[in-house]
Amino acid sequence: MLFAVKMDVNIPNDLDPELRAETIATEKAYSQQLQRDGEWVHIWRVVGQYSNLSIFDVRDNERLHEILWNLPLFPYMSVEVTPLAQHPSDIAAG
Repeated sequence: MLFAVKMDVNIPNDLDPELRAETIATEKAYSQQLQRDGEWVHIWRVVGQYSNLSIFDVRDNERLHEILWNLPLFPYMSVEVTPLAQHPSDIAAG
């Protein structure tokens, strides 16, 4: 199943700098492993924001939920999930 996920990050300014750096490093490693595993298909930065727009290809809703809840930065995120379906005009799908 394909999902577009917009993640807006808002880390508190008073978060301990060491914890902040450790959390960001752990997040990067986790997201890159999911990319290598083929579940996190694309990730784009939203210009001018601490946000990304990502495409996930996962077996079901529960798997996406598990991935998102395990993001180290999840406690500092607003997340918007949009399920995707193939468009009949997509020439690549034919």
